[in-house]
Amino acid sequence: MTPDASGPATAEIGVIGGSGFYRLLADAEPVAVRTPYGDPSDTVSVGTVAGRRVAFLPRHGAGHALPPHRINYRANLWALRSLGVRQVLAPCAVGSLRRELGPGSIVVPDQLVDRTSGRVQTYYERGAVHVSFADPYCADGRTATLKAAQTAGTDITDGGTMVVVEGPRFSTRAESRWFAAAGWSLVNMTGHPEAVLARELALCYTSVALVTDLDAGLEAGESVAQEDVFAVFAENTERLRNLVLKTVGLLPEERTCRCARAVDGLDLPFELP
Repeated sequence: MTPDASGPATAEIGVIGGSGFYRLLADAEPVAVRTPYGDPSDTVSVGTVAGRRVAFLPRHGAGHALPPHRINYRANLWALRSLGVRQVLAPCAVGSLRRELGPGSIVVPDQLVDRTSGRVQTYYERGAVHVSFADPYCADGRTATLKAAQTAGTDITDGGTMVVVEGPRFSTRAESRWFAAAGWSLVNMTGHPEAVLARELALCYTSVALVTDLDAGLEAGESVAQEDVFAVFAENTERLRNLVLKTVGLLPEERTCRCARAVDGLDLPFELP
């Protein structure tokens, strides 16, 4: 299976924008990409940041047309790889399961728990192909993000477990308390299967999570409201955007991390683009 990217534009770094994060580059070239898995969420925009070619794709599409469970994650990651992308930064909105991580906090998680159901979560439709996923996020990408935050004077939390739920509904109080009791830090609706699909394509993947709310189980009598989530994200979009742009310039030009070798020795049922 070979994807078809129209036009000569290529990129080495991809950014997948989350809720409220619909634009990254002021001067970018739109590129339509066809994949064997259908269309990605939107047209990819390709431009240059700090001398690096960057492809930006809004995860939910223009105007947030796609809810979490309807996103074509396979097409999104395949489209980016077909353009030459090998490192992906994935800003996203999350709820907090810890009181000390209030709205506006930025976290670079190091672990993930999947609580979704029914989503297509692999490219491997035949054969015995089992990818290692013990550490879901790229160590070098996390390091670059933390360094970018330090350089910019941005408060950031290093590490935490993000539990990904099916959505589009928010959690019940009981679910939220269960997640918190398990020791998890964040709750999100899009981090899986996005992270594992990136690994199956041997892409480096780094999540950059912006806390928009305290989840339902943490505040007695309170609950999560969509308008509040979007409002907090809007207030912090430029801050998150600046962090992502600064991180781009700090990502390694040559990959020596485990992500790059994730599928070495595996008998893949397709040829990687």
